Amino acid sequence: MMRFIPTRFHGILDYVYGILLIAAPWLFDFAAGGAETWVPVVIGAMVLLQTIFTDFEVGLIRKIPMQTHLMLDFGIGVILALSPWLFGFADRVYSPHLIFGIFSMLAALTTHRTPSRAYKTNMVHEEPLR
Repeated sequence: MMRFIPTRFHGILDYVYGILLIAAPWLFDFAAGGAETWVPVVIGAMVLLQTIFTDFEVGLIRKIPMQTHLMLDFGIGVILALSPWLFGFADRVYSPHLIFGIFSMLAALTTHRTPSRAYKTNMVHEEPLR
């Protein structure tokens, strides 16, 4: 599959995606208090944390390599997409989980594996935090 999404754009999307996942049960009216509610909330929090800790343009702590981030995104997408059947709530709601999960998998497969050269060059010239 062709990788055409720049890492910076992926990171911005991740912040929006994480917040949207956390809000999804209330936005899309499936907040019944069970797994259907908490799976996207927990995964949304994981996405935000992972993004904060990724070594790319919009990461804040920069410990997770971009390739690891993308593998985690793919795994998160699989779990999210399958969660209605894994946790037994598909009879009540499954579309948001499936759509968000597929989105995560596609984003993982179509994002560049390494941040831009400009990011790498800037990082070399930055003073380390003390």
